[in-house]
Parts: sequence; structure tokens; C-alpha cells
Amino acid sequence: MAPDFGKKDFSGTPAGGRDIPAVRRSPSGRIPQWAIDEALGKLQDPEPWRTVPTPKARRGRGYRRIKPAGTRKWRSRSAAVLGLALVVGLYFTPTLFERFVLSAALPHLPGSEVPPPGFEAASSPLGVPPATTGSTAFVLQESPDPGQPFVAYDPCRPVHYVVRPDLAPPGTEQLIRESIAAVSTATGLQFVYDGLTSEAPSVDREAYQPDRYGKKWAPILIAWSTPGEAPELEGRVAGTGGSSSIQVPGEPYVYVSGQVLLDAPGLTETLAYPEGPALVRAVIMHELAHVVGLDHVNDRTQLMYEENSGQLDFAAGDRAGLAALGTGECVPRI
Repeated sequence: MAPDFGKKDFSGTPAGGRDIPAVRRSPSGRIPQWAIDEALGKLQDPEPWRTVPTPKARRGRGYRRIKPAGTRKWRSRSAAVLGLALVVGLYFTPTLFERFVLSAALPHLPGSEVPPPGFEAASSPLGVPPATTGSTAFVLQESPDPGQPFVAYDPCRPVHYVVRPDLAPPGTEQLIRESIAAVSTATGLQFVYDGLTSEAPSVDREAYQPDRYGKKWAPILIAWSTPGEAPELEGRVAGTGGSSSIQVPGEPYVYVSGQVLLDAPGLTETLAYPEGPALVRAVIMHELAHVVGLDHVNDRTQLMYEENSGQLDFAAGDRAGLAALGTGECVPRI
């Protein structure tokens, strides 16, 4: 029997198939049943995630949308066990953005729906990923191009991110910074914090928002939200994450923007427990790993395993996959 958190526990649900962003999470308004059972000396067995593929399609602007076979939006559930007594479910949901192909690398004109190419592009990668651990316990999100092994962020330019702080539990600014630092170290990608934003999360989020962010690709949005605002977080979902990819003819697909949604009510409850901060940080790290290109893996010792059973940090497989994602090509034409 799975732990009962009212409407939600903190299990993970992948809400966005492979390389597209979606969003999900889980709030709860009363004492969770597992806590009551624990006080009575009863422990409940964790409930494995269930995975249900759902077709997902959205319309892009200014680009020719490519809909590769197998584009899917996923939903899954799991429970995590910490220590001997604490049973907490963690929902992880990768989100789905569309993939687009630029019809041509044209000069930037007023009203363009893409930024001027080459913003902040350097001639070489800004950082170096660590040596691979040698583990094969990782899965990279499927590339829309069969001839391209994986899609990644351009390592020759910084990856910008912003945070929408509405409903953020106290102290979580530090957890976000630690999670970003962990992903940066594991990939070699250099992240730049652009500050707070009022932008609301959306499954149809635009990758280019010049009125809000200037003439560059929109930064990764990390937003605290609720199922009322983001229905993808309904059920027992703690967070979702993913990125959108763009291609200029003759160049590889490149991730240009992403989104992470975090369940403010549910994760606020999680923080109240002794392992709460570590659990919340693990959720953020898991979703950021989806943003940069990792998928779920069938190895319970990895943080990217769907049925997380207490893993709080990247393991050898996670790190090997993240190191690979730090070796993407530089594409100054985007």
C-alpha cells in the first residue's frame, strides 16, 4: 500500500517524455497517513510508479514544427524510503517542449520570433565536464534526429536561469543554488543566475520572450507553483522539468530554453522532516537533470531511477550521463 498524503504524497511522476518540458507536482493539506501509521508502529510499503504514455503536441511560432515519431508525455509515480522509518514519495516529471527547425539563418529583424544568432557564444567550451565514471547506468533523452546521438545545451555559452519565488518555502534559494552547482559540476556547463522573475509557468512557454528577457533565448524558468496553476502537478507529483530544442539547417539540435516546476505545498511539507531539505534538493537535481537531457534509467541506485528509494545525490550512472551531456557541440548560428 502506498503512503497516503491526502491527495498527494511526494512521489515522482515523469510528465514529459523525453526531451520536452511539462510540469507536475503534489500538494497536501493534512497530516499524511504514513506519519500516523508510523506513530502507531506501522510502516507502509512503498508503491512503485506507474507509467502512462499520453500523446502531446503543441504549435510553435516562427518555426516549422517537427513532430518525430514517439514524442510522448509521461506520468509516473514512486515512493522513497529514507532511513528506517521515514517513507516519502517523490514524483519526478520530465517536461516536454517541442523541437523546431529554423527555416533559415536570417538576419534579425524587428518582430522576429528568434533572437539574433550567437548571443554570448565563445569560440570554445566555457567549462570542461569531469572524466566519465565509466558507468552505463544512464539514459539520454531521445534525439529528434536519428543521426544525432543526443541533444544538449551549447557548452560555448552560459546557460541562464531565473527563479519565480512565489510560494517558495523558506530556505529553498540555497537548495536551488546547490542543485544548479551540482549539475554544473557534473556537466561542465556554466550557469548564470539572472535573478527573480514574475513569469508564470506554462506548458506552452515561449522559448524567446524579448519583451521580458531581451534579445536572447529565454532563460530556464524554475518556478514554485500549485496544481491549481499548473494542472500537470495534480496528483502526487513533486516536480517536472524539460527543455526545448532548436535546429538551424546543417547544424545539430540544441537545447535553448527549459522549465522546472516545483510543488510548493507538497515540498513545503517535505521540508518539515529531518531529511526534508535533502529530499527537496534531490527533486530539484532530478528535474534539472531532465532539463539538460537525462531520461529515467532502470537502475534503482541512480537518482534518475523512476522508483527512487532514498537516493539523494547523483550516482555513478547519473554522473556519466551528465558528463556526456556536457560534450555537446557549439552552435554559434543559433
